[in-house]
Amino acid sequence: MEKPGNVHPGASFPDLDHAELVAAGRAIAPAIEAAPSLPLGRTILAAVTASRRVTRSNANLGIILAIAPLASVPGAEAGRPFRPDDVATVLKGLTRQDAADTWEAIAVAAPGGMGQRGRWDLAGPPPDDLLAAMAAAAPHDRIARLWTDGWGPLEDGLVSDLLAEVAAGLPLDEAIVRGFLRQLAREPDTLIARRHGPDVAAEVSRRAAAVIGQPEASWRDAAAAFDRSLRHPQRINPGTTADLCAAALYILLRDGRLPTR
Repeated sequence: MEKPGNVHPGASFPDLDHAELVAAGRAIAPAIEAAPSLPLGRTILAAVTASRRVTRSNANLGIILAIAPLASVPGAEAGRPFRPDDVATVLKGLTRQDAADTWEAIAVAAPGGMGQRGRWDLAGPPPDDLLAAMAAAAPHDRIARLWTDGWGPLEDGLVSDLLAEVAAGLPLDEAIVRGFLRQLAREPDTLIARRHGPDVAAEVSRRAAAVIGQPEASWRDAAAAFDRSLRHPQRINPGTTADLCAAALYILLRDGRLPTR
C-alpha cells in the first residue's frame, strides 16, 4: 500500500518520482553509515549533496535532518539500541561549523515552503547556534521540533504505533501506512500548514483519523480514496509526516525490532 498524498510507485509529483526517491535513499547511505565518525553538520551536508546529484528537487532533506543525529550516536553502527538521551548528547556538542554546514545543506536542498523565521533567514548567513535556530523553527516545523524536544516523543508515538500494527499481524507495508495515518491524525503536518495554512492541516488530520477509524473490511479503500483526494483538485502533501515515518523505521531497523518481510 501507499502512504496517502506522498510519492509512491503509482503516483509522482511534477518534480519528483518514485525512482528518484529510491535513488536519493541509496545516495545518502554512505554519509549516514559514516556519521558516527564525522561531525553532524558534515554528515548532513554530504548526504544532501549526494541526494541532489540524483534528483531534480529536494527529495529527502527532512529525512536527513531526522535521522542524521540518530546515526551520529557512537555505537549506532554496531546496533546499539536507540536511546533519546544519546541523541541529546550529540546535539550538545554542536559547533559553529556544524551550523554553517547544515545551513549550506539546506541551501543545496532548496526546500519549498521555508524562508525566514524570526532572526534567521535561510538566504542569509548561518546562525552561530544551530539549536537556537531549530528552536525558532520548531513551532512551524516538526523536524526542527525533534532537535529541540528530542526523539522521545517519536519513540513513544509513531515507533510504538508501527510495532503495534506489526504485532497485530499486518503486513509491513500496511503497518507503515497505518502508522503514517495515526501520526497524521495525532499531529497536523507542518509542511501542509506552511503551504496551505493551519486549517487545511487540521482538516487533513481529521480525515486521517476517520480512515483509521474505519473497520478492517473498509479502511484500505478509505485510505486509497484519501490518497486521491490529496492529489486532486490540489496537491496536498503530508511530507513531514512521511519524514517522521522514515525516522521511526530507521530506529526500528537499526535496533532490529522490525521484521523486514
